[in-house]
Amino acid sequence: MIVASAPGRVNLIGEHTDYNGGDVLPIAISQRTTVTAQAMPTETVSRVASSLYDGVEVLLERPPTRSGDWSDYLAGVVVALGHAGLVIPAFRAAITSDLPAGAGLSSSAALEIAAGLALTRLTGKDVDPTLLAQCGTWAEREFVGVATGVMDQLVSAMAQPGRALYIHCATGAFEVLPFLDWVLIFDTGVSRTLTTSAFNQRQQECQGALAILRRDAPDLATLAAADATLVRSATLPPPLDRRARHVATEMQRVRQAAAALRAGQAIAADLLYQSHESLRSDFECSCPELDWFVEYASTLPGLRGARLTGAGWGGCAIAIGTEDALREVAPRMLSAYARRFPHPARTWITPARAGARIEREDT
Repeated sequence: MIVASAPGRVNLIGEHTDYNGGDVLPIAISQRTTVTAQAMPTETVSRVASSLYDGVEVLLERPPTRSGDWSDYLAGVVVALGHAGLVIPAFRAAITSDLPAGAGLSSSAALEIAAGLALTRLTGKDVDPTLLAQCGTWAEREFVGVATGVMDQLVSAMAQPGRALYIHCATGAFEVLPFLDWVLIFDTGVSRTLTTSAFNQRQQECQGALAILRRDAPDLATLAAADATLVRSATLPPPLDRRARHVATEMQRVRQAAAALRAGQAIAADLLYQSHESLRSDFECSCPELDWFVEYASTLPGLRGARLTGAGWGGCAIAIGTEDALREVAPRMLSAYARRFPHPARTWITPARAGARIEREDT
C-alpha cells in the first residue's frame, strides 16, 4: 500500500500568463490531497473513491476512458503514465483532501500529482518529479480538456518549504526564491468550474491576439513575449487589446516581484493591487466578492497587498503579511463579508509548504 500526498497552490502573482508562455510565482500551501493506493493484480478494473464525493466507488476500465466526472483527473494520469512507459496494475484507491474543489487552489493538480506519485510507486519505480508534473498537465489538458498551463502541476510536484517557484512556463525552467511571508487565503464561496466558465474563451482570445501581433512580429513565440509597447502599437480589436495588455503588464509585475524576492525583499503591495485591477478590468475575470475582498484588505493595517488568485470568476483571493497580522484580521474579514454577501466565506493562513511526498509505503 502506498500513501502519497500533494499540495494545492496559490499564485502570488502572474495570472493567466502561464498558458500564454509567460512567468508565474506560486507557492504550495498547507492544504493537501492524499491518495492511498493498493495494487489489485487479479482484478480487471480499478476502483477509486473520494471523500469529497461521499466515498462512492467509481470503476476505471483498463485502459481508462473519459467519463465526464471527477475520476477523469485520476484516469488521465493513468493514461499519461502509460504513455511514459509505466504499466500501472489494477488498483484500489481512496482519496481524501482538505482542498476545496472549485475554489481556485488547484485541487485538480493536487489530485493528479498525488495519484501519479502513488501509482508510480505501486510499480516499484522511482519518481521523477518533472515527469510527474508533465503527466498531470497532460491529464488535465488532453484527457479532461481544460487548457491549463504547467504551473499548477509543477508547483504541486516540486515546491519547497519557505520558497516560491519562479516558473518560466514557455520552457518549464524555474528558479527557487525565498518567500518568508505568510498568505491569507480567502475563499469567497463563489464556485466556478473552468470547463464551463469563460476560461477556455479567454485562452482563445489570447491566441487570437497573438495571431494578429504576429503580422507585425512574425517571430513572436508567445503572447507573453510581446512587451507593452508592441501591444499598444498593434491594432488589436476589443476585447483582444485588453487581454493582451493584461498579459504584457502582468509579465512586468511578475518580474518585479521575483526581483524583490531574489534580493531578500517583500513583494511590493502596489504590484498585487495593480495585478488585481488588471484582472478585473482588462481580463474581466473577477467578481463582486473578489473585488470587495481586495478593496477591504487595502484598508487594513499590517497587510502587504491583496489580489485574486487562480483563474478568477469566483474562488479565492489572497492577502500577504506576517502570520500575526493575518491571524488578527481574518475574523474581521469574515464578519464584514457575512454582512455583505449571503454565501459564507472561509479562510486559511499558510506559509510556503513542500510539494508532493510519500507519506507511507508498506512493502
